[in-house]
Amino acid sequence: MKAKVYFTDRIEPEQLPELYRLTGMELTGRVAVKLHSGEEGNQNFLKPAFFKPMIDTVGGTVVECNTAYEGSRNTTKRHLETLKKHGWSEYFNVDLLDGEGPDLELAIPGGKVISKNFVGKNIADYDSMLVLSHFKGHPMGGYGGALKQLSIGVASSYGKGYIHGVGNPDNFWTADHDSFLEAMADAAYSVTEYFKEKIVYINVMKNMSVDCDCCAVAEDPCMADIGILASLDPVAIDQACLDLVYASKDPGRDHLLERIESRNGVHTIEAAAALGCGSREYELIRV
Repeated sequence: MKAKVYFTDRIEPEQLPELYRLTGMELTGRVAVKLHSGEEGNQNFLKPAFFKPMIDTVGGTVVECNTAYEGSRNTTKRHLETLKKHGWSEYFNVDLLDGEGPDLELAIPGGKVISKNFVGKNIADYDSMLVLSHFKGHPMGGYGGALKQLSIGVASSYGKGYIHGVGNPDNFWTADHDSFLEAMADAAYSVTEYFKEKIVYINVMKNMSVDCDCCAVAEDPCMADIGILASLDPVAIDQACLDLVYASKDPGRDHLLERIESRNGVHTIEAAAALGCGSREYELIRV
């Protein structure tokens, strides 16, 4: 059976809860809301007011993890300051999952290149997860979407280095590139297994730069906004986003595709599908 991916081209805050309800999944208990809080200086990240109706709908806590490189989010103190400066703490309860160690180690029995994943230990405080992803390009992964949020996003600071280095943080910048993409897929799979079926994914195709929200100095968006997607399948929703970019006639499309293709971004989707993390076959349901 094809995965269902719900889509609207109306990019308004009120559309997120509507698409969430269409998935048929009601997130219960303590809900972790994983999103990108935005590096200081970045102009493209999606702001708290945009996500407020959705986060209020599930009564969730915004969760993040520290980065593994220099910037405004690489220590707990600096990250909390950035969360406040960007307005997240004003609107929501926030939780740095790896704000204090030790990390929680998740096994990946069928992992292709890594057999374990390191995430912030506070993830154990949550019963379900809402993954709010800003779909755009990425300097290393080619693109950023649901699978990146599940992997690099949920990984602790150490875990990020572990994924980038394909099991050896010392190889952060030098690991084989396709192996890094496969490590992201492995890590994403471990998080889906942890929460089982208690995850909903929403991807927002807005402010689509070739750069990630983790870049303090990022290019401005290169193509027109496309819409919002929701699904219970992280592979399907990312594949649908890629397909929508390819189908676009916007003149800036080729610039974004050059970034995605030059980094072989689709390989993360291929590897995640091979693991059983989701399906590349989907039905796009326009609403």
